Amino acid sequence: MNHRMAITQSKRLALWLAVVAGLVSTTAHAVTIDWVTVGDPGNAADTKTYGAVADAYRIGKYDVTIQQYTDFLNAVAQTDPHSLYNERMATDPHIAGISQTGSDGSYTYSVIGSGNRPITYVSWFDAARFAKWMQNGQGSGSTETGAYTLGGATSGNAVAKNPGATFYIPTENEWYKAAYYSQTLNSGSGGYYTYATQSNDAPGNVEGGGANQANYYNGVFSVRQSDDYDENQNYLTDVGAFTNSASFYGTFDQSGNVYQWNDLDGTPGSYRGQQGGYWLDGDASSVSSSNRGEFAPSSGSGGIGFRLASPVAVPEPSTWVMGLAGLACAGWGTYRRRRAR
Repeated sequence: MNHRMAITQSKRLALWLAVVAGLVSTTAHAVTIDWVTVGDPGNAADTKTYGAVADAYRIGKYDVTIQQYTDFLNAVAQTDPHSLYNERMATDPHIAGISQTGSDGSYTYSVIGSGNRPITYVSWFDAARFAKWMQNGQGSGSTETGAYTLGGATSGNAVAKNPGATFYIPTENEWYKAAYYSQTLNSGSGGYYTYATQSNDAPGNVEGGGANQANYYNGVFSVRQSDDYDENQNYLTDVGAFTNSASFYGTFDQSGNVYQWNDLDGTPGSYRGQQGGYWLDGDASSVSSSNRGEFAPSSGSGGIGFRLASPVAVPEPSTWVMGLAGLACAGWGTYRRRRAR
């Protein structure tokens, strides 16, 4: 091999490695969703007429977290024309989770405290844009096309998800089934629990591995185990902190911690659903299947978060990055073999 050929081959190798390194570096901090599969398609609704879903689907095991939403903001909200950041995310001490620094055009966002707590102060429009960002590969400027077509709107009517959406806000029936349904009830014919902890009895609220526990006020606050109210206390618990209190399908915190958005029946409209209860609720019925509400999609508060759903298996970023890296290495190997002939 002459000197010129050696240099050319070295340059080509460097190019292949740069491609692979670029792919890995741009996804090193990618947001991933831990999914559970909700099977048993065609199940019956409960006596309140909720929970029937014709097809299998997936739903987030956990609420979207502060860390995940911070990554979203840093990707798309250096300027923030759609008000994805709410200053109360920093100034409300009961849920404080994200700070904003810099000026318009160069905003940056940082986690306050534990990034594993659920994000709050998000509207339905914020949740829809997060879903679009996830579907569009988590790049910058990718919040206006894809799973939903919002046309820049931050208020007014919610829209239906687009055909083929692979990340979206669950319908009420999807959310409800994941929380309360179990195929093992009623001698295996299926049925619904009252609470999303696989129980018909009011949950306790002690964080840890006890069964049938949730973050709500039952005479004492969960994080304090005291009835003393502290104006400076953060009352959220990390997602999945009640480790032995999952639903039948394996979701956590669908009773307590924070309410979550749902898409009602999925058609456009001036209201969207919220369900699940939150840390300040002072009655077990508030974190039960009987408690549901409908609110303007532009609303948001310190008690509102969300989780996503998916109709299909969406490859995790690490999977396709490794696949592309493998293709790159295979291509380089092929090139070398061809040069060696």
